Amino acid sequence: MSAVNITNVAILDNPAPFLSPFQFEISYECVVSLKDDLEWKLIYVGSAEDETYDQQLESVLVGPVNVGNYRFVLQADPPDATKIREEDIIGVTVLLLTCSYVGQEFLRVGYYVNNDYDDEQLREEPPQKVLIDRVQRNILADKPRVTKFPINFNPENGELGEQEQPAENNDQEQLPPAELPVENNEQEQLPPPSPSPDNESKES
Repeated sequence: MSAVNITNVAILDNPAPFLSPFQFEISYECVVSLKDDLEWKLIYVGSAEDETYDQQLESVLVGPVNVGNYRFVLQADPPDATKIREEDIIGVTVLLLTCSYVGQEFLRVGYYVNNDYDDEQLREEPPQKVLIDRVQRNILADKPRVTKFPINFNPENGELGEQEQPAENNDQEQLPPAELPVENNEQEQLPPPSPSPDNESKES
């Protein structure tokens, strides 16, 4: 059982111009308190054939990580187009959102990204040199590929959190988008759900 479970990722401002910043509203739950921060990264895959063209767009440490539900907005600059081969700018590529704890990656969410011109004539007759300011990106947010890796959340104990007590009332749920603005790259702790008097009376 993982100590941290992602419950929702909302991609803000999508589709957007290629040169616009990325914004991901990330919601997750922590079922045991962790001593260290979580490290979230956003990686742009510049070439399917050569990983040396990958660009790490952002890396942030988020904490403290106590028991509860959390939400924050991860904002990252767009990739540097000068570090991508011209033939790889237009077309489909991949964006990776990862989360690590003390250097151990335990979560990876992959999204396909389609880059194309914002004008039909440019799409039908693309210029020899890419006009980057006319390129629009579209992240296929409804088709993420989620990969989880087992790690040791208590490396000093050599055990996978067996000494930690599980939290109560932490059933995983899909969290709605934020109703209030959240500071970029700063998390807010969400209050635990309170029982409804109507539901209690119906159950009894």
